[in-house]
Amino acid sequence: MKLLRVFLVLSVFLFSCDSGSDESSDDNFDRAAMLTNWADHIIIPAYQNYKKELVDLKSVTLTFTNEVNESNLVALRDQWKTAYLSWQWVAMFEIGQAETVSLQSYTNLFPTSPTDIEENITAGNYNLELPSRRNQQGFPAIDYLINGVGTSDAAIVSIFSDPNTGEGYRVYLSDLVERLNALTAEVVADWENGYRDTFVNNDASSATGAVNKVANDYIFYFEKNLRANKIGIPAGVFSGTPDSKDVEAYFGADFSKSLYEEALVASQAFFNGQHYGSTTTGEGFSSYLDYMNSINEGEDLVKLINDQFVIIESTGSSLSDNLAEQVETDNSLMLQTYDELQKNVIYFKVDMLQALNIKVDYVDADGD
Repeated sequence: MKLLRVFLVLSVFLFSCDSGSDESSDDNFDRAAMLTNWADHIIIPAYQNYKKELVDLKSVTLTFTNEVNESNLVALRDQWKTAYLSWQWVAMFEIGQAETVSLQSYTNLFPTSPTDIEENITAGNYNLELPSRRNQQGFPAIDYLINGVGTSDAAIVSIFSDPNTGEGYRVYLSDLVERLNALTAEVVADWENGYRDTFVNNDASSATGAVNKVANDYIFYFEKNLRANKIGIPAGVFSGTPDSKDVEAYFGADFSKSLYEEALVASQAFFNGQHYGSTTTGEGFSSYLDYMNSINEGEDLVKLINDQFVIIESTGSSLSDNLAEQVETDNSLMLQTYDELQKNVIYFKVDMLQALNIKVDYVDADGD
């Protein structure tokens, strides 16, 4: 594994040095068609669905805070899961307004900080727009409130309905859900009211072109948010010390594997240009690589990547539904899953970018 990591770092370094120019070669691939497919059939529909699920989350949150009982808590928890799964389909698109408002870090920065959350609730005075509050909001903070403040549903209901302190918990929960809705509505409105055309028309083969930016965002997401955050960090890959508290959805941990698997499926679908919510495919990275006749040591790169996705899925299928439990009982399977994810990182970051003549535009500092 060490040799593999050295190879990745060295290859990326050499590729970056060889690239020299910010401009990609003009390969005559129809990048505008790919951008159109991405915008109209993948990104915008996925965001619109995510926005809808957040509106529904706001509705069930209101029902719960107006009438705190176990039945409404279960309904809230179910919709939190649905919205959290839909987030996995848009999390990789940190472009446009999503980048401007730092949607990723305000939505899903984990692990969350229960201590700071409790202090916010007690104080009743907090500004969720501050960068220092990022780990006190979003889906992970909601996870703590609806799954972690008590050891049972009855205990959680008791906390939210307490005549002295319950209002603080209800207000904080409502504020978290409202902020998710507001940020997402801003991003969706931007796509629907002009940014879509800006995105599609920005088809230049340059570092500032939309294709290059999306390629880097996609690989960054797969490498950092999916491979590292969901699997590698809890498994102790970078620190040498596994920590189950670092898993996504730690307090509702029986759901953590589902989030990882949804993100993996979404990543492969986007690579293949697959329309959101459909089996139909259009132009995407896979067709771009096919157009470039990309071969890695005599093998088709698209096939290598898709075959590796299958291996990743197969390896991860044996993980416990509760990834925190997996870390604590058999961390070796987490490490195996990480290693399989790493292989596609190399295919993406070295082979795909080299084939498409795109430079890495972010700093790799996690020692992989």
